[in-house]
Amino acid sequence: MTKLRIGIAGAGLIGRRHMELVQASPACELAAIADPAAEAAEVARATGVPLYASLDALLAAQRLDGVILATPNKLHVADALACLRAGVAALIEKPVAHSLEEGMRLRRAAEAANAKLLVGHHRAHSPLLARAREIVQQGVLGTPVAVVGTAMFCKPDDYFAAAPWRRQSGGGPILINMIHEIGNLRALCGEIVAVQAMASNAARQFPVEDTVAVNLRFANGALGTFMLSDSAASARSWEQTSRENADYASYPDEDCYVIAGTRGSLAVPTMRLKIYAHDQDRSWFKPFQASVVELTREDPLARQLAHFCDVIRGAAAPLVTVHDGLQNLRVTEAIAEAARSGRIVETVDA
Repeated sequence: MTKLRIGIAGAGLIGRRHMELVQASPACELAAIADPAAEAAEVARATGVPLYASLDALLAAQRLDGVILATPNKLHVADALACLRAGVAALIEKPVAHSLEEGMRLRRAAEAANAKLLVGHHRAHSPLLARAREIVQQGVLGTPVAVVGTAMFCKPDDYFAAAPWRRQSGGGPILINMIHEIGNLRALCGEIVAVQAMASNAARQFPVEDTVAVNLRFANGALGTFMLSDSAASARSWEQTSRENADYASYPDEDCYVIAGTRGSLAVPTMRLKIYAHDQDRSWFKPFQASVVELTREDPLARQLAHFCDVIRGAAAPLVTVHDGLQNLRVTEAIAEAARSGRIVETVDA
Protein backbone atom coordinates (compact mmCIF):
# COMPACT_ATOMS: atom_id res chain seq x y z
CA MET A 1 0.00 0.00 0.00
CA THR A 2 1.34 3.43 -0.97
CA LYS A 3 2.21 5.59 2.01
CA LEU A 4 0.00 8.60 2.59
CA ARG A 5 1.69 11.99 2.33
CA ILE A 6 1.18 14.00 5.51
CA GLY A 7 2.00 17.67 6.08
CA ILE A 8 2.29 19.19 9.55
CA ALA A 9 1.45 22.82 10.31
CA GLY A 10 3.19 23.92 13.49
CA ALA A 11 6.69 22.85 14.57
CA GLY A 12 6.22 23.33 18.30
CA LEU A 13 6.29 20.66 20.98
CA ILE A 14 3.18 18.76 19.91
CA GLY A 15 3.96 19.28 16.24
CA ARG A 16 7.38 17.69 16.67
CA ARG A 17 5.80 14.74 18.48
CA HIS A 18 3.45 14.24 15.53
CA MET A 19 6.47 14.38 13.20
CA GLU A 20 8.16 11.57 15.14
CA LEU A 21 5.04 9.42 14.92
CA VAL A 22 4.54 10.06 11.19
CA GLN A 23 8.14 9.19 10.45
CA ALA A 24 7.81 5.96 12.44
CA SER A 25 4.51 4.96 10.83
CA PRO A 26 4.27 2.24 8.18
CA ALA A 27 1.12 3.88 6.79
CA CYS A 28 2.29 7.44 6.06
CA GLU A 29 5.29 9.66 5.46
CA LEU A 30 6.17 13.23 6.38
CA ALA A 31 5.96 15.37 3.24
CA ALA A 32 6.49 18.91 4.51
CA ILE A 33 6.22 21.35 7.42
CA ALA A 34 4.56 24.77 7.60
CA ASP A 35 5.67 27.23 10.28
CA PRO A 36 6.80 30.87 10.01
CA ALA A 37 9.01 30.75 13.13
CA ALA A 38 12.77 30.92 12.64
CA GLU A 39 13.25 27.84 14.85
CA ALA A 40 11.26 25.74 12.38
CA ALA A 41 14.14 25.77 9.90
CA GLU A 42 16.21 23.55 12.16
CA VAL A 43 13.27 21.19 12.66
CA ALA A 44 12.84 20.92 8.88
CA ARG A 45 16.56 20.22 8.42
CA ALA A 46 16.44 17.50 11.07
CA THR A 47 13.44 15.82 9.48
CA GLY A 48 14.71 16.26 5.92
CA VAL A 49 11.53 17.75 4.47
CA PRO A 50 10.67 21.13 2.88
CA LEU A 51 9.59 24.03 5.08
CA TYR A 52 6.92 26.55 4.09
CA ALA A 53 6.17 29.85 5.79
CA SER A 54 2.42 29.24 5.79
CA LEU A 55 -0.14 26.47 5.46
CA ASP A 56 -1.54 28.13 2.31
CA ALA A 57 1.92 27.99 0.71
CA LEU A 58 2.28 24.34 1.68
CA LEU A 59 -1.13 23.41 0.27
CA ALA A 60 -0.36 25.26 -2.97
CA ALA A 61 3.03 23.61 -3.45
CA GLN A 62 2.52 20.03 -2.33
CA ARG A 63 0.14 17.17 -3.13
CA LEU A 64 -0.96 15.98 0.28
CA ASP A 65 -3.31 13.31 1.56
CA GLY A 66 -3.65 14.85 5.00
CA VAL A 67 -2.50 17.67 7.25
CA ILE A 68 -1.98 17.67 11.00
CA LEU A 69 -2.80 21.09 12.45
CA ALA A 70 -0.60 21.73 15.49
CA THR A 71 -0.88 25.50 15.21
CA PRO A 72 -1.97 27.96 17.94
CA ASN A 73 -5.62 27.58 19.00
CA LYS A 74 -6.73 30.80 17.33
CA LEU A 75 -5.62 29.44 13.93
CA HIS A 76 -7.37 26.05 14.12
CA VAL A 77 -10.58 27.04 12.35
CA ALA A 78 -8.92 29.10 9.61
CA ASP A 79 -6.39 26.34 8.97
CA ALA A 80 -9.06 23.63 8.93
CA LEU A 81 -11.12 25.65 6.45
CA ALA A 82 -8.02 26.01 4.25
CA CYS A 83 -7.64 22.22 4.23
CA LEU A 84 -11.33 21.86 3.48
CA ARG A 85 -11.06 24.18 0.45
CA ALA A 86 -8.05 22.22 -0.78
CA GLY A 87 -9.91 18.92 -0.39
CA VAL A 88 -7.34 17.61 2.08
CA ALA A 89 -8.18 15.68 5.26
CA ALA A 90 -7.12 17.31 8.52
CA LEU A 91 -6.35 16.25 12.07
CA ILE A 92 -7.05 19.35 14.20
CA GLU A 93 -5.31 19.52 17.55
CA LYS A 94 -7.66 20.29 20.42
CA PRO A 95 -9.38 22.52 21.11
CA VAL A 96 -11.17 22.39 17.79
CA ALA A 97 -11.65 26.17 17.94
CA HIS A 98 -10.82 29.14 20.14
CA SER A 99 -14.51 30.05 20.48
CA LEU A 100 -17.86 28.30 20.18
CA GLU A 101 -18.94 30.61 17.38
CA GLU A 102 -15.89 29.78 15.28
CA GLY A 103 -16.30 26.09 16.06
CA MET A 104 -19.91 26.14 14.87
CA ARG A 105 -18.80 27.88 11.67
CA LEU A 106 -16.32 25.09 11.04
CA ARG A 107 -18.90 22.41 11.83
CA ARG A 108 -21.37 23.85 9.30
CA ALA A 109 -18.70 24.02 6.61
CA ALA A 110 -17.45 20.50 7.37
CA GLU A 111 -20.92 19.00 7.28
CA ALA A 112 -21.77 20.78 4.01
CA ALA A 113 -18.60 19.48 2.37
CA ASN A 114 -18.68 16.03 4.03
CA ALA A 115 -15.07 16.80 4.95
CA LYS A 116 -12.68 14.34 6.56
CA LEU A 117 -11.84 16.17 9.79
CA LEU A 118 -10.60 14.45 12.94
CA VAL A 119 -10.20 16.40 16.20
CA GLY A 120 -7.09 15.53 18.19
CA HIS A 121 -8.53 14.48 21.53
CA HIS A 122 -5.97 11.69 21.61
CA ARG A 123 -7.21 10.06 24.82
CA ALA A 124 -10.24 8.88 22.85
CA HIS A 125 -7.86 6.42 21.17
CA SER A 126 -6.69 4.92 24.47
CA PRO A 127 -7.39 1.16 24.67
CA LEU A 128 -7.85 1.68 28.40
CA LEU A 129 -10.61 4.24 27.90
CA ALA A 130 -12.20 2.10 25.18
CA ARG A 131 -12.35 -0.94 27.49
CA ALA A 132 -13.87 1.10 30.33
CA ARG A 133 -16.45 2.56 27.96
CA GLU A 134 -17.31 -0.91 26.70
CA ILE A 135 -17.98 -2.13 30.24
CA VAL A 136 -20.30 0.79 30.95
CA GLN A 137 -22.15 0.50 27.63
CA GLN A 138 -22.62 -3.25 27.99
CA GLY A 139 -24.55 -2.64 31.21
CA VAL A 140 -22.11 -4.51 33.43
CA LEU A 141 -22.50 -1.77 36.07
CA GLY A 142 -26.28 -1.59 35.66
CA THR A 143 -27.87 1.82 35.17
CA PRO A 144 -25.29 4.60 35.62
CA VAL A 145 -25.82 6.54 38.84
CA ALA A 146 -22.69 8.55 39.59
CA VAL A 147 -19.13 9.30 38.57
CA VAL A 148 -16.37 10.73 40.74
CA GLY A 149 -13.41 12.18 38.87
CA THR A 150 -10.15 13.91 39.70
CA ALA A 151 -7.38 15.68 37.86
CA MET A 152 -5.13 16.78 40.71
CA PHE A 153 -1.48 17.42 39.93
CA CYS A 154 1.23 19.99 40.58
CA LYS A 155 2.58 22.16 37.79
CA PRO A 156 6.12 23.37 38.53
CA ASP A 157 7.00 27.05 38.95
CA ASP A 158 8.90 27.16 35.67
CA TYR A 159 5.66 26.23 33.84
CA PHE A 160 4.33 29.68 34.76
CA ALA A 161 7.68 31.46 34.36
CA ALA A 162 7.98 30.19 30.77
CA ALA A 163 4.58 31.62 29.83
CA PRO A 164 3.39 34.41 32.16
CA TRP A 165 -0.07 34.42 30.48
CA ARG A 166 -0.76 31.20 32.41
CA ARG A 167 -1.00 33.28 35.57
CA GLN A 168 -3.85 35.32 34.09
CA SER A 169 -7.51 34.69 33.32
CA GLY A 170 -7.79 31.89 30.76
CA GLY A 171 -4.47 30.37 31.77
CA GLY A 172 -5.76 28.13 34.55
CA PRO A 173 -6.64 24.44 34.63
CA ILE A 174 -10.27 24.93 33.53
CA LEU A 175 -9.46 26.08 29.99
CA ILE A 176 -6.07 24.35 29.68
CA ASN A 177 -6.69 20.94 31.27
CA MET A 178 -10.39 20.33 31.84
CA ILE A 179 -11.22 19.85 28.16
CA HIS A 180 -9.29 16.55 28.24
CA GLU A 181 -11.38 15.33 31.17
CA ILE A 182 -14.65 16.34 29.53
CA GLY A 183 -13.76 14.23 26.52
CA ASN A 184 -13.13 11.24 28.78
CA LEU A 185 -16.29 11.74 30.85
CA ARG A 186 -18.49 12.10 27.77
CA ALA A 187 -17.00 8.92 26.33
CA LEU A 188 -17.60 7.01 29.56
CA CYS A 189 -20.91 8.40 30.79
CA GLY A 190 -22.64 10.17 27.90
CA GLU A 191 -23.58 13.78 27.27
CA ILE A 192 -23.21 16.39 30.00
CA VAL A 193 -26.27 18.66 30.08
CA ALA A 194 -25.54 21.01 33.01
CA VAL A 195 -22.67 22.05 35.29
CA GLN A 196 -21.98 23.90 38.54
CA ALA A 197 -18.57 25.01 39.75
CA MET A 198 -16.62 26.80 42.48
CA ALA A 199 -13.06 28.02 41.91
CA SER A 200 -10.24 29.12 44.20
CA ASN A 201 -6.84 30.76 43.71
CA ALA A 202 -5.80 30.34 47.35
CA ALA A 203 -2.78 28.10 46.67
CA ARG A 204 -0.85 30.35 44.26
CA GLN A 205 -2.85 33.56 44.59
CA PHE A 206 -2.57 34.28 40.88
CA PRO A 207 -5.46 36.14 39.22
CA VAL A 208 -6.46 32.81 37.63
CA GLU A 209 -7.89 29.76 39.43
CA ASP A 210 -5.68 26.91 40.60
CA THR A 211 -8.37 24.64 42.09
CA VAL A 212 -11.94 23.95 40.97
CA ALA A 213 -14.80 21.82 42.28
CA VAL A 214 -17.32 20.84 39.58
CA ASN A 215 -20.76 19.22 39.64
CA LEU A 216 -22.06 17.55 36.49
CA ARG A 217 -25.47 16.35 35.30
CA PHE A 218 -25.55 13.75 32.51
CA ALA A 219 -28.34 13.26 30.00
CA ASN A 220 -29.00 9.74 31.32
CA GLY A 221 -29.75 11.12 34.82
CA ALA A 222 -26.41 10.27 36.38
CA LEU A 223 -24.60 12.90 38.44
CA GLY A 224 -20.90 13.55 38.76
CA THR A 225 -18.38 15.42 40.84
CA PHE A 226 -14.94 16.44 39.63
CA MET A 227 -11.99 17.90 41.52
CA LEU A 228 -9.48 19.81 39.40
CA SER A 229 -6.25 21.35 40.66
CA ASP A 230 -2.86 22.22 39.18
CA SER A 231 -1.34 22.99 42.60
CA ALA A 232 -2.15 19.78 44.48
CA ALA A 233 0.58 17.36 45.54
CA SER A 234 -1.41 14.43 44.20
CA ALA A 235 -1.07 11.66 41.65
CA ARG A 236 -4.78 11.41 40.87
CA SER A 237 -4.63 12.50 37.25
CA TRP A 238 -4.88 10.64 33.95
CA GLU A 239 -1.25 11.30 33.08
CA GLN A 240 0.02 9.93 36.40
CA THR A 241 -2.25 6.88 36.51
CA SER A 242 -2.79 5.67 32.93
CA ARG A 243 0.91 4.92 32.25
CA GLU A 244 0.43 6.04 28.64
CA ASN A 245 3.01 8.83 28.67
CA ALA A 246 6.46 7.97 30.02
CA ASP A 247 7.24 11.65 30.63
CA TYR A 248 5.15 11.51 33.81
CA ALA A 249 5.89 9.58 36.98
CA SER A 250 3.15 6.97 37.32
CA TYR A 251 1.43 5.26 40.22
CA PRO A 252 -0.38 2.04 39.29
CA ASP A 253 -2.37 1.92 42.55
CA GLU A 254 -4.11 5.28 41.95
CA ASP A 255 -7.37 5.98 40.12
CA CYS A 256 -8.74 9.16 38.61
CA TYR A 257 -12.33 8.03 37.91
CA VAL A 258 -14.87 5.82 39.66
CA ILE A 259 -18.06 5.06 37.73
CA ALA A 260 -20.93 3.62 39.78
CA GLY A 261 -24.15 2.03 38.55
CA THR A 262 -27.03 0.20 40.17
CA ARG A 263 -25.21 -3.14 40.03
CA GLY A 264 -21.53 -2.32 40.38
CA SER A 265 -18.64 0.11 40.00
CA LEU A 266 -15.48 0.44 37.94
CA ALA A 267 -12.33 2.29 38.99
CA VAL A 268 -10.25 3.74 36.15
CA PRO A 269 -7.46 3.19 35.23
CA THR A 270 -6.71 0.35 37.68
CA MET A 271 -9.82 -1.32 36.18
CA ARG A 272 -10.91 -2.69 39.54
CA LEU A 273 -14.45 -3.97 39.05
CA LYS A 274 -16.93 -4.66 41.83
CA ILE A 275 -20.39 -6.03 41.03
CA TYR A 276 -23.24 -7.72 42.86
CA ALA A 277 -23.73 -11.32 41.77
CA HIS A 278 -27.54 -10.98 41.71
CA ASP A 279 -29.70 -7.90 41.29
CA GLN A 280 -32.02 -8.99 44.08
CA ASP A 281 -29.12 -9.15 46.57
CA ARG A 282 -28.05 -5.53 46.23
CA SER A 283 -27.18 -4.29 49.72
CA TRP A 284 -24.27 -2.69 51.45
CA PHE A 285 -24.32 -5.73 53.74
CA LYS A 286 -23.65 -8.06 50.79
CA PRO A 287 -20.15 -8.67 49.40
CA PHE A 288 -19.22 -7.71 45.84
CA GLN A 289 -17.63 -9.97 43.29
CA ALA A 290 -14.29 -8.22 42.85
CA SER A 291 -11.98 -8.55 39.84
CA VAL A 292 -9.51 -6.61 37.73
CA VAL A 293 -10.32 -6.20 34.05
CA GLU A 294 -7.50 -7.23 31.74
CA LEU A 295 -6.37 -4.79 29.06
CA THR A 296 -3.48 -3.77 26.86
CA ARG A 297 -1.75 -0.40 26.89
CA GLU A 298 -0.69 1.40 23.72
CA ASP A 299 0.30 4.96 22.88
CA PRO A 300 -2.97 6.81 22.11
CA LEU A 301 -1.16 9.33 19.88
CA ALA A 302 0.20 6.54 17.68
CA ARG A 303 -3.24 4.93 17.54
CA GLN A 304 -4.75 8.31 16.66
CA LEU A 305 -2.37 8.65 13.71
CA ALA A 306 -3.25 5.14 12.48
CA HIS A 307 -6.93 6.05 12.76
CA PHE A 308 -6.34 9.31 10.86
CA CYS A 309 -4.79 7.29 8.03
CA ASP A 310 -7.89 5.07 7.98
CA VAL A 311 -10.09 8.19 7.86
CA ILE A 312 -8.09 9.54 4.91
CA ARG A 313 -8.45 6.23 3.04
CA GLY A 314 -12.19 6.11 3.77
CA ALA A 315 -11.83 2.97 5.88
CA ALA A 316 -13.16 4.64 9.05
CA ALA A 317 -15.32 7.54 10.16
CA PRO A 318 -13.65 10.05 12.52
CA LEU A 319 -13.81 8.79 16.11
CA VAL A 320 -13.75 12.39 17.38
CA THR A 321 -15.77 14.64 15.08
CA VAL A 322 -15.92 18.42 14.91
CA HIS A 323 -19.22 18.11 16.80
CA ASP A 324 -17.47 16.16 19.59
CA GLY A 325 -14.65 18.66 19.80
CA LEU A 326 -17.15 21.50 19.89
CA GLN A 327 -19.17 19.88 22.68
CA ASN A 328 -16.02 19.31 24.75
CA LEU A 329 -15.26 23.02 24.34
CA ARG A 330 -18.86 23.98 25.15
CA VAL A 331 -18.86 22.08 28.46
CA THR A 332 -15.44 23.42 29.41
CA GLU A 333 -16.49 27.01 28.79
CA ALA A 334 -19.71 26.37 30.74
CA ILE A 335 -17.64 25.30 33.75
CA ALA A 336 -15.68 28.54 33.56
CA GLU A 337 -18.93 30.50 33.35
CA ALA A 338 -20.46 28.57 36.26
CA ALA A 339 -17.40 29.31 38.41
CA ARG A 340 -17.66 33.03 37.57
CA SER A 341 -21.40 33.38 38.02
CA GLY A 342 -22.30 30.81 40.68
CA ARG A 343 -25.16 29.62 38.44
CA ILE A 344 -26.05 26.22 37.03
CA VAL A 345 -25.09 26.46 33.34
CA GLU A 346 -26.76 24.24 30.77
CA THR A 347 -24.57 22.73 28.07
CA VAL A 348 -27.07 21.46 25.51
CA ASP A 349 -25.90 21.86 21.91
CA ALA A 350 -27.46 24.84 20.16
